Amino acid sequence: MDNKHEILELLRAVRSGATTPEDALLELKQKPFEDLGYAKVDFHRSVRQGAAEVIYGAGKTPEQIAGIAAAMGERGCRNILITRMGQEAADLVARSVPLDYHPTPRLGIAFPGERTELGHIVVATGGTSDMPVAEEAALTAEMMGNRVTRLYDVGVAGLHRLLSNLDPLMSARCVVAVAGMEGALASVVGGLVDCPVVAVPTSVGYGANFGGLSALLAMLNSCASGCSVVNIDNGFGAGYLASMINQMEGLQ
Repeated sequence: MDNKHEILELLRAVRSGATTPEDALLELKQKPFEDLGYAKVDFHRSVRQGAAEVIYGAGKTPEQIAGIAAAMGERGCRNILITRMGQEAADLVARSVPLDYHPTPRLGIAFPGERTELGHIVVATGGTSDMPVAEEAALTAEMMGNRVTRLYDVGVAGLHRLLSNLDPLMSARCVVAVAGMEGALASVVGGLVDCPVVAVPTSVGYGANFGGLSALLAMLNSCASGCSVVNIDNGFGAGYLASMINQMEGLQ
């Protein structure tokens, strides 16, 4: 049982008398997770959090990634995100399960399928070098059922590039601002829009950037209200949070 809809249908069957409470309880008890030996696949993640489990590819063998994805696919999961997976691993995984691989963010989508496009999220970057992290955020948000607009290379070194894209920014329910160097983009965007801003510091920059630490601290100290900050290079976390914000807005 891998999503809220299936559990809701089961509860309705109990209410109508088509299923006994005891049978429904047994079905729920049998399906919270599957133990593969090297991983315990959480099939109730979507029930608790609204989205299926995401596979973190770094540190896993291609065989382990494929095994987890296959187990999820057998239970009806679609658009399964696999983050931080290199090209070689993706090529091997693709031999076992249907896979749509995006090399720039090193992100794979197993069992790709149809998805909804709710609301509007903007993903903006300070520079082209920030695109790998931004694409991880954008694809995560898209796979979770959100409409995403990409505004890349609109950093403060040429502020007119950002100001020429005010229409999509003003219509967004959430903006993901991805920047390295001094991380100023998040503060500028935060001062322009009336929606939450998820700031993502990246490790892009010269020596005193300290692998993204300078951007992280700048974003944490932003004077713009409504800015939250995720970890360095954490595009996935930003896309996930932006999706939650966007879809909660849509329920109002």
